[in-house]
Amino acid sequence: MPNVDDDLAYLAQLPTDERIRALQRIIPRTKVQAVLVRTGHAKRRYKILPAWFVVWLIIGLGLFATDSFTQIYKHLQRFRRRGTPSRSALGEARNGLGVAVLRYLARAVVCLLGTPETPGAFYHGLRLMALDGFVVDVPDSADNARIFGKPKSGRAEGAYPQARILSLCEAGTHVLYRHLIKPIHVGEVTMAYYLLRWLEKDMLLLWDRNFLGYKTLQQVKHCEAQLLARVKSNLVFEPIEVLPDGSYLAKMYPSSYDRKKDQNGILVRIIEYTLNDPGRPTKEKVHRLLTTLLDATAHPAKELIVLYHQRWEHELTIDELKTHQLARAELRSKTPAGVIQEIEGLLLAHYVVRTLMFEAAQRAGVAPVQLSFTATLKILRCRLPEVSKNGKGLRRWWEDLIAEIGEAILEPRRNRINPRVIKRKMSKWHKKRPHHYNSPQPTMPFRESIHIE
Repeated sequence: MPNVDDDLAYLAQLPTDERIRALQRIIPRTKVQAVLVRTGHAKRRYKILPAWFVVWLIIGLGLFATDSFTQIYKHLQRFRRRGTPSRSALGEARNGLGVAVLRYLARAVVCLLGTPETPGAFYHGLRLMALDGFVVDVPDSADNARIFGKPKSGRAEGAYPQARILSLCEAGTHVLYRHLIKPIHVGEVTMAYYLLRWLEKDMLLLWDRNFLGYKTLQQVKHCEAQLLARVKSNLVFEPIEVLPDGSYLAKMYPSSYDRKKDQNGILVRIIEYTLNDPGRPTKEKVHRLLTTLLDATAHPAKELIVLYHQRWEHELTIDELKTHQLARAELRSKTPAGVIQEIEGLLLAHYVVRTLMFEAAQRAGVAPVQLSFTATLKILRCRLPEVSKNGKGLRRWWEDLIAEIGEAILEPRRNRINPRVIKRKMSKWHKKRPHHYNSPQPTMPFRESIHIE
């Protein structure tokens, strides 16, 4: 991490009234300006809404997702008489910035935070990474429906267009390191090939059973990374050698023909186990894991079985993003470019919060996942208006912010499971149909429309 005193002293010298000065230590203004130059936006001059501030305005959409454009501007900027832009001006500023700036900025800024000393971030020198995806509803405009598409089921077409996001997450810090945004009809496995190229040789990747295939396994091996994955029940693995811990070596083939000819196989290790806890609904089911960690002495089967559950840290990260940070039924952008821009801002805002939590966890001597994301987000929203204009006050504000976040320690997680069901599924209301979109509107005030015989 950079030196705190030097960073805050520099930021205090900036001639600005923005309340996001301290957060520029996480997303430096120099990097924002470099991206603006790269995309050709640095030449645009606006007194009230400079391009670099519009970038933070879009990130602010992710920090204050339930507020209006104008209110978010006020969160980030001190009050100036007749200095608040109109909603349309803020919208035009967003449209003028486009999508590329946020994409390039995420690539330049977002980095892996965990170190070998970070609790839960590494396993035997391997950085724990997880791959998973999620979808978000977007406004039901004609353009969004055409570009992103709506989910389909046996009953009817989905209510809203949806965008699919697949991300590569650092399990120990919940940092969404790299991501890809696609329409809903693009499958996660197809998207995975792009993200797998970001793997490095000191990484151990965890993923669910749907991602496992010969080509994805081959790509992980090509990156010299390691894999620990759940296996579908229909995949065939013939034991080659049974290891002392009960696991066995086998080969994964691209097809049944290759298996018969014993060609093009990739050597893997299979771990099969059951659960004898009567309180678990899958107690009689045989679970299977596949790993490229072949040494049973260095990596015992039971240790890997427990380690695989770190994959759920990615699920919790998605919950942070969708349930607590977004806190909306759908995004707000009615154009496809606006949707992508909003998602990029949402992910950058999540990185800001997680970076604050990482520094607070380091000072508190706890794992980053032991701090409350919801509490941190609320603390930041509460304290941002208190940012001081001078260097000493800014430094003290930052130290107090980190200290307050460091106190938001979660209680140990309970040993529990929940069925994957919902209480309310059907609705008594009729489904919205195409003819409802252009329903007639009143032509006169209500009072004038009253008719009494």
